[in-house]
Amino acid sequence: MLAGISAWIRQNDKKIKIIGVEVDDSACLTEALKSNKRVLLKKVGLFADGVAVSQVGKHNLDVIKECVDEVITVNIDEVCAAVKDIFEDTRVLSEPSGAVALAGLKIYSKKIKNKNLLALSSGANVNFQKLGFIVERSELGENREKILSIKIPEQPGSFLKLAKVFGKLPVTEFNYRKSNKEEAFVLVGIRTPSEKSFIKLKNKLKKLKYKFNDYTSNNISNDHLRHMVGGRVSSANESGHNERIFNGEFPEKPGALLEFLRNFGTNWNISLFHYRNIGSAYGNILIGIEDPNNNKSMLLKHLDKSGTIFKEESNNRAYLDFLK
Repeated sequence: MLAGISAWIRQNDKKIKIIGVEVDDSACLTEALKSNKRVLLKKVGLFADGVAVSQVGKHNLDVIKECVDEVITVNIDEVCAAVKDIFEDTRVLSEPSGAVALAGLKIYSKKIKNKNLLALSSGANVNFQKLGFIVERSELGENREKILSIKIPEQPGSFLKLAKVFGKLPVTEFNYRKSNKEEAFVLVGIRTPSEKSFIKLKNKLKKLKYKFNDYTSNNISNDHLRHMVGGRVSSANESGHNERIFNGEFPEKPGALLEFLRNFGTNWNISLFHYRNIGSAYGNILIGIEDPNNNKSMLLKHLDKSGTIFKEESNNRAYLDFLK
């Protein structure tokens, strides 16, 4: 679409600027332009499956290099917000791929003024299972909901004291798990009317000596942690000292989860597991694995043979705060 339309526009009106938009987890064109050659991505996100491409076409790349002015990327939350915008403005339900261009337009519009902007939307093949995820994540994509991890004293009255800090700001969720006798972490969702009000809230927390982290853009927190109930390993003598955490996804099909577990085998012990299907396109998994081996590459090689591409998240702050 980008190559064809840009070629036609360049022949008819050279004043028009053409901006390509990709989802950041499948940005094969962006990588190709950086490298000045076609690049094959090792992993491609499948949420916006209509644009989930691992390598840009040779002739497409040639045309785009000549005819397109710029290429930008958007994340899944921004795509979900664009799906919501299209529905609210037109009552048309776009699939994620069809909303990618509008998500890019919303970002691009912030840096220019007094220009006519046009986003091309193509695709209405959204499946019903994805709607809940889109609704949930559109709040983050619109920058309306913020996710904070806040450390509080483990003592009576701590929750009430923290709640007073939020005042009349709507709390969208409040998750707690005891850490030890001295302190606890609370995962809080806050809906703020503007970025300015969020900065004001963070400054208030700092002034009151609260230690906190902003997890609004943390994928582990958004994909898994908010939906999990669990605890920690109580002693360093148990699995906690050698647990490694990996995040992965695979195309969803009947028996896909069972197939993965069979491929994983029984050589390593699974210490944590969370699977979440966000539509028929793919399943998202977070897995903790006990790895007592000094050679850390052995587990990575084993996972490569499982048929699923994983990214290690053992140092992710959300994991360390709530599950380690």
